[in-house]
Amino acid sequence: MPVPDAPVTGVPSDLTGPTAPVPARPSRLDPAIAARLRRTADGLVAAVVRAHDSGEVLMVAWMDDEALHRTLTTGRATYWSRSRREYWVKGATSGHHQYVRSVALDCDGDALLVSVEQVGAACHTGHRTCFFTELPVTGTEREARP
Repeated sequence: MPVPDAPVTGVPSDLTGPTAPVPARPSRLDPAIAARLRRTADGLVAAVVRAHDSGEVLMVAWMDDEALHRTLTTGRATYWSRSRREYWVKGATSGHHQYVRSVALDCDGDALLVSVEQVGAACHTGHRTCFFTELPVTGTEREARP
């Protein structure tokens, strides 16, 4: 199956209707996988993306059922853009590709862990990871551990 080189358009973008525990857009995702997903009101599941080799967290994005289907069947990380309301294949325009090595569903079904081979920066700012801003932790209390 060919991988689009640009965002896919032409999908329904009206997400303002009643919320249902089913996908908001048509999908070819395996029904057994779809049944395990717990989606937001917009039909999305958070995708935490990490580097396959180091485990470093690179970014967080959103997938609907079809984006997950495309990711699983093409090996290219595909997400749903909430702002543009369209699918995008990571790297299609930037050249900073994500080649998927594994996808895991968390115990609650509301988050995905996507392990990728990252080519170039993962963050749209040009940084390797989107998590480059450290916040100060000032608390010093520790829980007693047995």
